[in-house]
Amino acid sequence: MPTILVVEDSATMRQLIGFALKRIPEARMIESTDGVDALKKLSTEKIDIILADINMPVMDGLKLVSLVRGNPVYKNIPVIIITTEGAEEDKKKALAIGANAYLPKPIQTQDLIKLVNSFIS
Repeated sequence: MPTILVVEDSATMRQLIGFALKRIPEARMIESTDGVDALKKLSTEKIDIILADINMPVMDGLKLVSLVRGNPVYKNIPVIIITTEGAEEDKKKALAIGANAYLPKPIQTQDLIKLVNSFIS
């Protein structure tokens, strides 16, 4: 039963992602509104994959990825960046600091499911 941490400041986007993730059998979604909140959840839950936005208040997705990669306990958790930042530069930066994949918004449900499944199956 995979546990997916969705780090996104937009309630609407969390809802859309959650709706898509319901198509993954037995997946459990934990919601987080920013990087700081995500780190708290990581310390109390067994997370199998992280889906994170880049632009968030308090701590953005890139800072979260670098902290996750820098922590021996979390460094092997796959991270997918989901963002409106479609620029090639942002994609390169996210992948360079350790994101496993990059999905531009608006997300296509089937692309998200295929990507998540490729990391959890």
